[in-house]
Amino acid sequence: MNKTIGILAHVDAGKTTFAEQLLFHTKTIRQRGRVDHKDAFLDSHMIERQRGITVFADQAIFSFNESTYYLIDTPGHIDFSPEMERALQVMDFAIVIISAVEGVEGHTETVWQLLQKHSVPTFFFINKMDRVGADVDRVMEEIRTNLTEDVCDITTSMKQGEMNEELLEFVAERNELLLEKYMETGYHQHLWLETMKEMIKRNQLFPCVNGSALQDSGIEFFLEQLDLLTKTNYSSEEPFAGRVYKIRYDEKGSRLTYIKCLQGNLKVRDEIRYGQSCEKITQIRLYNGSKFKTVDQVVAGDIFAVMGLSEASAGDGLGLLTDKAIFEMASTLKSKVIFEPSLNVKEILGYFKILDAEDPSLNVMWEERLQEIHIHVMGIIQLEVLEQIVRERFHVDVTFGDPEILYKETISSVVNGYGHFEPLGHYAEVHLKLEPADKNSGITFENKCHSDDLSIGNQNVIRQHLFEKEHHGILTGSPLTDIQVTLSTGRAHNKHTSGGDFREATFRAIRQGLEKATNVLLEPFYHFKMKIELDHMGKILTDIQNAHGSFEPPITDGNKTTLTGKVPVATFMNYSTEFASITQGKGIMNLVVGGYYPCHNQAQVIEKIGYNKNADPDYTSSSIFCSKGQGYSVPWDEAEKEMHSL
Repeated sequence: MNKTIGILAHVDAGKTTFAEQLLFHTKTIRQRGRVDHKDAFLDSHMIERQRGITVFADQAIFSFNESTYYLIDTPGHIDFSPEMERALQVMDFAIVIISAVEGVEGHTETVWQLLQKHSVPTFFFINKMDRVGADVDRVMEEIRTNLTEDVCDITTSMKQGEMNEELLEFVAERNELLLEKYMETGYHQHLWLETMKEMIKRNQLFPCVNGSALQDSGIEFFLEQLDLLTKTNYSSEEPFAGRVYKIRYDEKGSRLTYIKCLQGNLKVRDEIRYGQSCEKITQIRLYNGSKFKTVDQVVAGDIFAVMGLSEASAGDGLGLLTDKAIFEMASTLKSKVIFEPSLNVKEILGYFKILDAEDPSLNVMWEERLQEIHIHVMGIIQLEVLEQIVRERFHVDVTFGDPEILYKETISSVVNGYGHFEPLGHYAEVHLKLEPADKNSGITFENKCHSDDLSIGNQNVIRQHLFEKEHHGILTGSPLTDIQVTLSTGRAHNKHTSGGDFREATFRAIRQGLEKATNVLLEPFYHFKMKIELDHMGKILTDIQNAHGSFEPPITDGNKTTLTGKVPVATFMNYSTEFASITQGKGIMNLVVGGYYPCHNQAQVIEKIGYNKNADPDYTSSSIFCSKGQGYSVPWDEAEKEMHSL
């Protein structure tokens, strides 16, 4: 049986040490590496060893009893969370490591929310039980309060598949059929184990074990329970379907596409269909740490890398799987790449395009107007690591400009937007209704156009153009979001409508609508959670207010208080040093990007960015009509009078 397990945690909870122990106990490695000794099997990249943190989601393979396990060790630092999220989509089960001393931390909550979104069944391991201040009961309470009430500690309640009374009750409370069976005929080990497996798979139950990865305590027991309580049902009989979870380039510059086979099998020289492409697999590699072996065939449940796919990207479905995975973790900052003028800009852009394929959240862009390369980033640590990666891999020195905020725009009023495109020999007209949508919902589309007015084919073309790129707002040229777009009607011409006409009309309709709407600038906000001493509360609450944040009523317990609320990233991204200084390093602050809200200093930002809506090469709000064989332009505020379908 093939099972993919992922290890996730807040940075420094002991995730990589835990992975080393699993590999040691299953005889995959002969000696246990340590992060602080810079010899961990899965932190094989120079950067990871120097910094003592996991940056890349690497995999190992081990066997235990009847199963083959693919183990993915993911980054725990928030700056590398897009890498962690991409790995989630191929996990059958997740193991969340929580420190018995620090307990549930900010990033643990982010990880948990992503696991729930992707419906990944989860086990907990409370680590560092050997440390002063370790407190299992407190951590279990934190898991129940902040993550889930369906967590059960099986450290002492389960022995060789037998459960004690407490665990029996816990499981029976969550399963009516089992409870009835129990009342009628008592406990049957096989039935309870099978039911527990099902409940874990359906995210109704989350087993937890405690121990110490460093002292090798509780690891073997955890592995036995994991093996006992998990099952997968992969079928190799069906046609091939797979999911791409990452792209890498090896030291020779060959592009490797990492895939999880979800059904069927795949052989060398097979052709794979994805998107509009169909390409032949030229090599299949099974990776274990940084080493690999080539194989001729893989089956459902396997994770492997292939050569031969030139355009697949992380999240793509392959074969019978046609949908693309949607990722939540998005950057809120951008930075420009700074390099010596003597270096060839095309070459530098080429290097960053390679990094962009490996980490699509970088969103590498060439800003033609400024003649600059811009990238999206999660934070400062990521920039430091990128500098090092570029130096080691491409042998050039680059630095980065100070990170700037990525703004977005929306509207707060309902408007109709009209676009007409009719130079000689062309014809398209589009009517769109634009209205405010839920916060952080992006752009949504509804079609109310009748097929008598416009063919289904043309209606689909309009929808396609709406989603083919991020559209610019008119305040700062930032991407539009949180708008419901409804196609009301449109018009084509049997003879003159050709490819691209509806693109022109759609973009003009969006823009004409924005000109009439009340536009709002949005900025990213952190959701914060702080645990501090009462004495420091006054100063910190003042800082939050000065930073244009808001907070819930403080929750006080003894001389400690917990603060939660939201605050702009712009005013708070460098606050951690100030916070450490106020609390003398004893306070705990967790910042998680919690979406976009109205900007606290809209006028100032608009002035600073200096966007000219009438000089955007990609957009115009005017329409083009035709008279006596001649095309002429009509400005947005006069165009409605000339529309053909009004």
